[in-house]
Amino acid sequence: MRTVRIGCGAGFADDRVEPAVELVEGGALNYLVFECLAERTVALAQLERLSDADSGFNEWLVERMEAVLAPCVARGVRVVTNMGAANPPAAARAILDVARRLGLDGLRVAAVTGDDVLEIVRGSDLPLTGAPGTVAGLGEGIVAANAYLGIGSVVQALRTGADVVVCGRVSDPSLFLAPMVHEFGWAEDDWEALARGTAAGHLLECAGQVTGGYFADPGMKEVPGLARLGFPFADVCADGSFSVSKVPGSGGRVTEATVAEQLLYEVHDPAGYVTPDTVADFSGARVARVDEDRVAVSGISGGPRPDRLKVSVAYRDGFIGEGQISYAGANAEARGRLALDIVRERLRLLGLDSAETRFDLIGVDAVHRGPDDGRSGHRPAPEVRVRVAARTATLADARRVGREVTALWLNGPAGGAGATRSARENIAVASVMLPRHLVRTEVHLLEA
Repeated sequence: MRTVRIGCGAGFADDRVEPAVELVEGGALNYLVFECLAERTVALAQLERLSDADSGFNEWLVERMEAVLAPCVARGVRVVTNMGAANPPAAARAILDVARRLGLDGLRVAAVTGDDVLEIVRGSDLPLTGAPGTVAGLGEGIVAANAYLGIGSVVQALRTGADVVVCGRVSDPSLFLAPMVHEFGWAEDDWEALARGTAAGHLLECAGQVTGGYFADPGMKEVPGLARLGFPFADVCADGSFSVSKVPGSGGRVTEATVAEQLLYEVHDPAGYVTPDTVADFSGARVARVDEDRVAVSGISGGPRPDRLKVSVAYRDGFIGEGQISYAGANAEARGRLALDIVRERLRLLGLDSAETRFDLIGVDAVHRGPDDGRSGHRPAPEVRVRVAARTATLADARRVGREVTALWLNGPAGGAGATRSARENIAVASVMLPRHLVRTEVHLLEA
């Protein structure tokens, strides 16, 4: 049975580029996928695009393309990515600039647009998901609204013969599923095949997580060679069956355990994993070792796709001010707590208007909330870092939060060092569900 090999060159915006090069040069790939968008990434990119019409795409796009385009072209590897973020057309032009510099005449780049649905949802009565209110209730602070597209526009782009397909917001597993549908000609209602392909895409989408990066825990779950962790690829058959592996000799490992953990990652309901293309059922999944660093997955089933698409709505929600300072040595924890008390009182005296404030002692209670987290035999920490953060209505108030922390340098307690402060606008994200027929996508083909 014919197989298609799809590799993951990035699992988030700031991922490393070396494993992608290793995949292209040693992985015998058919496709290389870069998945680089988190919930707020597009919103921040939209703000960049508003100030510069030629920006708004992933900051590492050019570096990644400079590293992989030539070897991809030489080996016939096609690239699919959502690094277009808020501006896929500008990203496509940037890729063509790289191609020209590398002498890759004739390279074809397809830009997918249509995920930007701001004008459709702005001021609407669409209810927020998991929160009270509607989009209209968010007021004038909305800066972006992007729908999670499925495979349709990406498959269309691949059918144009594009060597590189650059998108904005596309559902993570859909980036990987689209090449499978294009290669095997799966019908849009072949739910079993689409669900299996979705499972493969879900395992690949976070790159080094499935090869042991997120899995590693010294003394508990050992993973070798993390400094040069290899990224994964999947060999997918025409019936949707697949196995996951990595380039021989690269760091990390692929085992039943790494695959099982990643299969459940960010899956609220294993029996109903909702994507724009299908609702996959992972509850009957079976993982089996095929060879060293190769695991096969079976038992995936699926059902009809939803009639609505998830939309992330980003809006301005005040400002975040933060300050940090460290204490070390004898009595460090007590000095850190005194520092928090001082800043807490100073902010009260200033009458700081904040919607939310946090006072953390990193190393003691920043994650385990409160000074007594139930740990037996707790000993005072030999070093701690004080962190105070607040969400405020104005930038001036946000800046004052950090200033009160850095003021501890000379205003006590003793021995504070390494003080830092920052203030920034806060972009919050809400979700709504939009009828899919309202979303219109387009494919724009450019050539070097």
